[in-house]
Amino acid sequence: MDVTRLWWVRHGPTHEKAMVGWRDVPADLSDSETLARLNAHLPQGALLVSSDLIRATATADALARGRHRLPHDAGLRELHFGDWDGRTWDEIVASHPELSFAYWDDPGEHRPPNGESWNEAAARIHAATDALIAAHRGRDLILVAHFGAILTQVQRAKGCTPLDVFAHKIDNLSVTRIDHGPDGWHLHAINHLP
Repeated sequence: MDVTRLWWVRHGPTHEKAMVGWRDVPADLSDSETLARLNAHLPQGALLVSSDLIRATATADALARGRHRLPHDAGLRELHFGDWDGRTWDEIVASHPELSFAYWDDPGEHRPPNGESWNEAAARIHAATDALIAAHRGRDLILVAHFGAILTQVQRAKGCTPLDVFAHKIDNLSVTRIDHGPDGWHLHAINHLP
């Protein structure tokens, strides 16, 4: 059984001041120097897949450069913030004071109205990741996704709690490298900025 190398890339910045989950907002990909460094850092023979949200698909387009593109995967989307999507933190706290703090301070089962909990999102993203590994075992996979999606995989690789994984920063256009092989998960880098 071969090792599959997962190169998680967070999409380009959106410059949004409100929560952005499944709302489809574009990425700013004007920083050509950063994109060039990122492209040079990523393996050329890798397969490339992204979430189906435009900020991820556009970032994947900028990284394509001869890499084979797989179909967009909705399973790699950001956490679904439901009614909180598009609202500022102050607006969320005003409308849901207890739930808003519980969602971040005790993540797991707490769910925004009409959204998904951390555990539900993690299960969705795990399933999408597992399917990609099963279909492309032993390959390099570049997965262009989102802050929360990447953190679910860091949590999985580290075996830590959701609250513990929130201590990690995932910058736009950063690389988080996780391998999966016969002896499980190996975390090589979190939030690497080439």
